[in-house]
Amino acid sequence: MDGTNQTTQKPKKMRNVNNTAYWMILPFVVVFLVFSVYPVLRTLQLSFTDYRGYGELNFTGITNYLRVFKDKYFWQALLHTINIWVPNIVLQLSLAFLLTIVFSDMKYKIKGLPFFRAVYYLPNIIAATSIAFLFKTLLDWRFGTINQILQKVGVTNPIDWMGTPTITPYVISVISAWMWFGNSFIMLMAGVQGIPTDYYEAAAIDGAGRWKRFFKITLPLLKPILLYVSITSFIGGLQMFDLPFLMCNGVKGDPYGSTQTMVMYMYKFGFDTRPKQVGYASAIAYVLFLLILIVSLIQFKVMNKKED
Repeated sequence: MDGTNQTTQKPKKMRNVNNTAYWMILPFVVVFLVFSVYPVLRTLQLSFTDYRGYGELNFTGITNYLRVFKDKYFWQALLHTINIWVPNIVLQLSLAFLLTIVFSDMKYKIKGLPFFRAVYYLPNIIAATSIAFLFKTLLDWRFGTINQILQKVGVTNPIDWMGTPTITPYVISVISAWMWFGNSFIMLMAGVQGIPTDYYEAAAIDGAGRWKRFFKITLPLLKPILLYVSITSFIGGLQMFDLPFLMCNGVKGDPYGSTQTMVMYMYKFGFDTRPKQVGYASAIAYVLFLLILIVSLIQFKVMNKKED
């Protein structure tokens, strides 16, 4: 009898534990559904309407999407975004790679890696508003610190860093690379530390120098992480908004719209125009989503090939 009671009570206790677990994850599920799933579905619905932020929803089919693909200013915003992203990723990965080579080389034996990782990652955790204000002050063409230093070394004409179309996008690129290279460095360094030291020891016994070890061992084994960093940076680049918006006169992307990114162009129709064109902004958001999805699928396909 006692054994029978124990066997019937045990499943009941397990059911109570399972029910408790469901109640504990319920707040997360509710928040996720309300603030993540619902906005995505709502945006998809609005992209097929002429909604202006108020009034009724009038279904317009794929009119908004056709308008996006015919909108030359949308494609200009895409080119501006890529123009900012390319120098950013080149500089970002170059700095991260250089630091990875220095810190992973057994010859240098640099100590204090956790301290340097924290220092390099610090710009990534500073609010973008603070960074934008800092560099707008430093790069002011009349009273900025950078131009004053250049005048001290013989540059007579002050450079209008934030008012020249051929300069301003690359200024944004450099600032963005400074913000994010620490994150790339940490990922690359984690990949290096995951490589077995036996490979390096065997290569050293065979007479391979440090550069040959880097190009024959380190670099090939870091390719998946390099691919991940470059693709995620591209996805982040397509969503670039804060620095250009804060440093270049809002959604106008001055000078002459050279820093107006895709997200800024979307924001313009969703929040800045009068009357608002929320339906069109939603369509732009989903076109951006499709571009990100395509890049992500390419990433997974290439990574699977590497693994095979």
